[in-house]
Amino acid sequence: MSSILLSTAYFPPISWMASVIQSESISIEIYETFPKQTYRNRCNIATASGILGLTVPVRKINGSHTKTAEILIDYSTNWQQLHWRSMVTTYNKSPYFLYYRDLLEPVFDKKHQSLVDLNEEIITLLLKALGCPSKKPVYTREYFHQVEMADFRNTFHPKLNRTDHNPAEMPRYIQVFEEKLGFIPDLSIIDLLFNLGPEAHDYLRKIKL
Repeated sequence: MSSILLSTAYFPPISWMASVIQSESISIEIYETFPKQTYRNRCNIATASGILGLTVPVRKINGSHTKTAEILIDYSTNWQQLHWRSMVTTYNKSPYFLYYRDLLEPVFDKKHQSLVDLNEEIITLLLKALGCPSKKPVYTREYFHQVEMADFRNTFHPKLNRTDHNPAEMPRYIQVFEEKLGFIPDLSIIDLLFNLGPEAHDYLRKIKL
């Protein structure tokens, strides 16, 4: 793909990241009305007990009319500590956890004011980890209902049926709790990074979107 338009995402799913790796130009929508229960402020990891959704609590300054660019992060609970502890507990025995820990852990020590700023830093770090630091997504300045690029703004969603991904589209790789849970496709990109390490980039390029 040459150009794509995506929603922002918090530690995005593998399919979201594959679309970025396979595209030459990446734009991220931030002037949409912020929707509930999406990857914009949530990621999924597979713990010993099953899939765990980690959600960044947010504040909508204009209620249901708040734009994604205006979404503020709510620090009334210590969600950062909860998210990082969950990641450590899940992945500390994965092959590449220590390899990427020092890159990702500092994100949880900062207090970004906006969700877009948090996600922007995370995406930048992920692209660095994947060996693509030169990829620089650009952010929209207004909302367009129709665009002249591949429109993926609502393509990646936690409520989509995971069985829609057949093995050819989302190849199996070894996961931490696969013996217990079976292979779970399209988790957060950190699942792929911590389990495949430098091979994650090639994996993303092979996914059929």
